Amino acid sequence: MKNRISGIVTAVAMALTLVIVNGSAFAQQTNTKEKQTQHMDQIEMMQECAKACSDCQLACDRCAAHCAQLLADGKKEHLACLKTCQDCASCCVACAQICSRGGPLAAVMVECCAKCCDQCAKACEAFPNDAELKKCAEECRKCEKSCKEMTKHMSHK
Repeated sequence: MKNRISGIVTAVAMALTLVIVNGSAFAQQTNTKEKQTQHMDQIEMMQECAKACSDCQLACDRCAAHCAQLLADGKKEHLACLKTCQDCASCCVACAQICSRGGPLAAVMVECCAKCCDQCAKACEAFPNDAELKKCAEECRKCEKSCKEMTKHMSHK
């Protein structure tokens, strides 16, 4: 009788061990899949942010060239806007590069880029009747929004 009870206890213990081990393995597998999904979501967001930064850089460079022409025509009030567009374009290039490769300084860059885009948009919005400056301001606002969304996402980690 003792052997039979001992065998039953051993069998129950083994069954419980299997349940615990399999349950733990399942939890780890689920946790790994969730992490992979989160990682892929972050990569996708980074790529979208990099694209917004790249589009903004192009708009800012185009706008800076436009402001340079206006300066050549004697409109000195466009000097500050030209310089702001150039600085914003440079920041956007760096941010696009760092985001596209998922660099460790991406959080710092997207925060900086959002601020640069805000300032550039304000500089361009000071000339509401100029179509080229209006386009630049719109791209800057899109980039600013994308960078702020990326900042929020990264701060939840």
